[in-house]
Amino acid sequence: MKTSETLTKADLSLVLREQLDLDKKAADLVVEVFLQCIVDALHRDEGVELRGFGSFKLRNCPVRQGRNPITGEALEVSAKRVAYFKPGKDLRNQLLDDPPEAIFQGRNPPAGRTEG
Repeated sequence: MKTSETLTKADLSLVLREQLDLDKKAADLVVEVFLQCIVDALHRDEGVELRGFGSFKLRNCPVRQGRNPITGEALEVSAKRVAYFKPGKDLRNQLLDDPPEAIFQGRNPPAGRTEG
């Protein structure tokens, strides 16, 4: 696993390959299908709840007045839908407790992460 400050889809695929003894193609497919399920649910205006981890939902942002940061000119920012993630209680507690990252099992975790 590369060392960076971001866990990537490739990193997730690598963990699946190692933990579940999958080949690269199968692990990549699992990651893609999982993420696409979340996107599809949000497109249907459904939330996604992963108990203990968190939930993904869409928020409607109304039209608002903004400013051009260069000229200072007022402009209208159009309405949009924005996806957001709300961490679950278990995830919040784990982040506060800073437990060891067992999933990396002796490998170097991504930069910015610590093991035990």
